[in-house]
Amino acid sequence: MEGGEDLALESIIRFEHVSKNFQSRKLEVHAVKDVNLEIEKGEIFGIIGFSGAGKSTLVRCMNLLERPTTGNVFFQGRNLCRMKNKELRETRQKMGMIFQQFNLLEQRDVWGNIYYPLEIAGVDRAKRAQRIEELLDVVDLADKAHAFPSQLSGGQKQRVAIARALATDPEVILCDEATSALDPITTEAILDLLKKINESRGVTIVVITHEMRVAEQICDRIAVMNQGKVAEIGTVQDIFLKPKSETARKLIQSGGLVRAGNHPAGSLRIAFDGHTSSDPIISELTVYCDEMINILGANTENIGGKAYGQILIEIPANPDKLHKMEHFLTEKGIHYEIGGNV
Repeated sequence: MEGGEDLALESIIRFEHVSKNFQSRKLEVHAVKDVNLEIEKGEIFGIIGFSGAGKSTLVRCMNLLERPTTGNVFFQGRNLCRMKNKELRETRQKMGMIFQQFNLLEQRDVWGNIYYPLEIAGVDRAKRAQRIEELLDVVDLADKAHAFPSQLSGGQKQRVAIARALATDPEVILCDEATSALDPITTEAILDLLKKINESRGVTIVVITHEMRVAEQICDRIAVMNQGKVAEIGTVQDIFLKPKSETARKLIQSGGLVRAGNHPAGSLRIAFDGHTSSDPIISELTVYCDEMINILGANTENIGGKAYGQILIEIPANPDKLHKMEHFLTEKGIHYEIGGNV
C-alpha cells in the first residue's frame, strides 16, 4: 500500500505517519511526531496525556484545522490532505467539534447558535426549525431556546455546543477538553449525555482529555500521548490494569490513587478488575503472608459498568514476605506492579 492513496477502510479516521511542526523565528516545535492511529466507526476514542503532549494539535489535524507537516489523514477512507478547499469544507460538515471554552456566539441566543451551522450548511429553511427543536430536546434545553450565553451555566453552555455540533448530523464529534472548565458533577452529566448520543445515534466520538477519570467514564479505547508521540493504545480496562508506558502509569495515579510522580519506590500497586474488586484481597493477603499491610492509597472507578480498583501498599522489608505476596497475587490472577514496573 502506497502512502497517500484513498482506500475504503472500516476505520472512520486514520492517521498515517502524521507529524506537525510549528516554526517561529528562533524555534521549531515538533507538536506531533509520526503518529499512526485508527479510530473505528461508532466507538468513543480517547486521546489522553498531560499538558503539552500534543493532544489538541492531533485532534485539530483530524479535520485539517491544522494541516500535517508530513503524513496523511483519512476520513471514511478518503485522504483529507489531497482534497481541494470546497471538498474539504463539505467533508468538515461531517465532523462536529466541541471546545473547552464553548465558543458560543454571545450575540445570539441558544436557538440562534444552533441555527448558525444549519445556515452555513445550506439546510432547507423549512427543516431548520424542526431540527433545532429536536436538538434542544436531545440536550434537554427546550426551555432555554431564547436565553443568551451570558444567562447560562457552564454545563448549559456546553449542552448548546453539543447541540450545535450535532446540527449538521455529523459522523464524528471531536471533543477538545470539553469538560475541563466544568465541575465534577456537571462533567459527569455531560459525559453521560455524550455516551447516550453515541449509543442512540451511532456517532463516533473522539475525546481529548488530561483526566484519566474522564477516559474511564466514557471511552472504549484510548491512545496515551507523551511529547507528541503515541506511547500506547488499548482498551481503557487493559491500560488501567496493565499500563505499558510511564505516562499511562502517572495518569492512572493522578486519577486519585497518588499524585503523579509520587509513586514510592518501595510500593506495590494492585489492580482489580470487575470480577475481583469485591473480593477481600487485602485481608486474604494479610493472613497468607502473616504480615500487617500498610495501605498508601486506594480508589475505585466505574469502567464499562464494572468496578475497577487499585490499591497502593508498602512493600515489606523482608524479601521473603514480598515473594509470598507476589506468589499469592499471581496465583489469584491479580495484576500488580512493583515500584511502577510490572
